[in-house]
Formats: sequence, structure tokens, C-alpha cells
Amino acid sequence: MAGRSFGLNRAQGKRYVAIVAASQHTIARTPRIATVRGGRVLDEYRRTPCREKSLVHKMALGFVWLAVATSGIVFSEPAPVDALTMGLIVLLPVIGLVYIGETMILYIALWLIAAAGGFIASGVAHDTRNATVFTVISLYLYLGSFVFGAFVAKRPEAHTRLILNAWTVAAGIAAVSGLVGYFSLLPGAYELFTKFGRAAGTFKDPNVFGPFMVAPLLYLLHLVLTRPLTRVVGPMALAGVLVLATLLSFSRGAWITMVLGVLIYAYLAYVTAPSLIQRERIVALMSLGLALFGGLIAIAIQFEPVADLLDQRASLSQNYDVGPEGRFAGQQKALELVGENPLGIGAHTFTRVHHREDVHNVYLSVMLNSGWLGGGVYWLLVATTLGLGFRHLTKASPMRPMFIILYAAFAATAFEGLVIDTDHWRHFYLLMGLIWGLMAAAPYRPADAGGRVLRRSGG
Repeated sequence: MAGRSFGLNRAQGKRYVAIVAASQHTIARTPRIATVRGGRVLDEYRRTPCREKSLVHKMALGFVWLAVATSGIVFSEPAPVDALTMGLIVLLPVIGLVYIGETMILYIALWLIAAAGGFIASGVAHDTRNATVFTVISLYLYLGSFVFGAFVAKRPEAHTRLILNAWTVAAGIAAVSGLVGYFSLLPGAYELFTKFGRAAGTFKDPNVFGPFMVAPLLYLLHLVLTRPLTRVVGPMALAGVLVLATLLSFSRGAWITMVLGVLIYAYLAYVTAPSLIQRERIVALMSLGLALFGGLIAIAIQFEPVADLLDQRASLSQNYDVGPEGRFAGQQKALELVGENPLGIGAHTFTRVHHREDVHNVYLSVMLNSGWLGGGVYWLLVATTLGLGFRHLTKASPMRPMFIILYAAFAATAFEGLVIDTDHWRHFYLLMGLIWGLMAAAPYRPADAGGRVLRRSGG
């Protein structure tokens, strides 16, 4: 159904509103209102004024926000976010707050194949029961990733911002808790919010606490770059809190992930910036951030306990990395086992039979836990997300700035998988699901010479 364009006067900046009706697909999509200036779409999907959100719709959005906002509270497992997410897996499709097109069907189909590989490997595991439980948890994460992705595909701008805002709240709570605990600002806070002398906040593991901060940090940088200068103090201050908390987690993987995520984000934001002014602002922000980070390090090393732990953790090789029972030797054992066991050996078998600790490489772990079938699909999904995601972000669209945030955080986390097992990290699957959801949302057609937006393809 063709859309109509309404021209406004020059005093209003030649702004046009193009209303595009929902396509005649079996799964209906919300009509789009797109603002156009000079032939460029500026705004994303919005509800038409005549269609108010129902109470169920509003409550569902509130549950999504709450699930993501509590995703940083993981003192034990299952965590509160798991109960909420399992409810959303059922609720969102039932009330129609998802868009399930061909892309999302492919996404969940691949994850189901990976789960099948995990169940097959569980059958030959040393402890079948525990291996099966591990695989069931993996399946839950796959389904959650799919539903969050389909949720974003339904209304990309509104739903992505909802999730990133909630994630930033979660990161802020976790980071402040970590700092309160590390500096013993409240009675009992040190015992509650630190692990092994390292800031962990509301997480049970400082190695997960730090990487959780990356996507919210990049979102805050995006706000600093896009907001007027009078409104950047809050995001900059919170970004500083996240960086300090990550530093005090003393996780080498977290440090690498944060630095890599910021570098990828800065590069992609720079090369896709719409104007020279925006590029200059990016350079200025990165320069300021580097200076502030250097100052933060200089202050931190003035405290002897911090300096000692920084010096110890900054080493690329720890004493538990080397030796016959070290991390590197374990990875060599894992590589040999992968070649010898096409069906895998099942989750937890490696630590109970072959080595004293985990593999610390997710790409080897999934081959052991899910065999060549499940592990190969995992590899394929990570590579496909990176490849298709990069191709997607090269195309101009209103959602590209948000997509760059997610892509940079995901790429950095995928890289960290080389040194740690991330196969049960909730935020890893959330990032991947959001990226696929944005890719699944039907793209805009180019505007014609008269500034009219052509009909959007897809449902």
C-alpha cells in the first residue's frame, strides 16, 4: 500500500511526515511515521496517534525494562532476571510484541541445532544429569536471545532504547555497589560487593561484572556525542563510574573488552559520522576520555593495595596460566579432546575428568560441551553476527548509531571469549539477539528526489 507525503512550510525546515501503512503480511507490523529532512529519514518506528498502547502492552514494556534493569543482580543462580526472562519468552509472543520474520526464524533454528548438539553430548557425559541441566540452561539463553531480538525487530528504535536505558540503570547499580564495597563505604559492603579483593558489585564473579559495563558505557558515550553540551555532564559522570568500577574489578579480560569496545565504537562512529563537526566531537571526546583515564590510573596507583593488585593483574601471564595444570596446558588438552570426540564430552566433564579448571576459551568449551555439531553452529553464529552485522552497519539508516553500540560491545565480548568461557553470559546473548533483531527489521527504502519515502518492504 503506497504511503502519502505531507509537505510543511519552509519555516518548519521542509519537514515531511510520511505515513507508511502496515504491509499485508500474516504478521502485521505497526504503521511507521518517519520524519524526513532533505530526503533522509530521521526518526524510526512510532505508534500512530490514533492507536494508544493497551494496559497489557504497557505492562509488558515495563516487564522488559525490569528484566534488563535487574540483569546485573546475580549474587546466585538462578537470578531474578531469569524468572522475568522466562515469563517474557511466553508473554511477548502471545501479546504480539515480537516480529518473527525469516531472519529471526533462521536465528532460532541455528540455536536449536546447537542445543541438539548439547543434548547429544550430554548423553555421553561423565555426569549426564549435570550436563543435561547445563544444556537446558543454554537452551533458555538461546530462547531468551531470540525473543529479545524479535522484540527489537518489532519496533527497533523504541525497544532498543528501552533496553539500553534499562541496561544502563543495571550497570550503574552494579558499579556503584562495587565501588561502595571496594572502598568499604558501608558496614558489611566489602564482604558483600567484593570477591578476592576485587570489585564485583551485585555479581558473583568480577570477571563478568566488568564486561557487563561495556555496552552501557558505549551508550553513554553515544549520549555525550549526540546531546547538547549542556546535557552531557550526567552521562560523562556515570561513564566515569563504570570505567572506575571496571578498573577495580582487576579483570584482565574486562579491561581488554572495555578498551577494545571503545576503540571499535570510536572508529565506526567516526567513519559513519554525518558531518565534520560530529567527527571533531568524537576526536575531542576520545582525547578527553584518554586524558581522564590516564589521570584515574595515576590517582589509583597512589594507593598501595590498588597499585599492587594492578601490577599483579596487569601481567599477561599469571602463575595459574603456566605449568602442566595451568590454563594454557588445559587449553591444549581441550584441543586434543575436541579432535578425538566429534560428539563432544558433555558439560562439566572436562573439569571433573581431564583438568582442574575450566578451559577458559569459549570456542573450545562449546566444542566439548556440544560436539562438532553444536560447537560448529556456535562458531557459525558468532562469525555470521560479526560478518552480517558489519555489512548492515555500512548502510545508512536511522538506527545505525544504536547498531554500532551493540556491534562494538558484541565484537569485544566475542574476542574476550578467546580467554574465558562466555557461553552462559546473559548479556552476550542479549547483545547477539539485539543485533539480529535490528538486522531482521525490514530496512527503509531510499527517499525519492522529492523527499517522499517509498513503501517499506517486509512486515
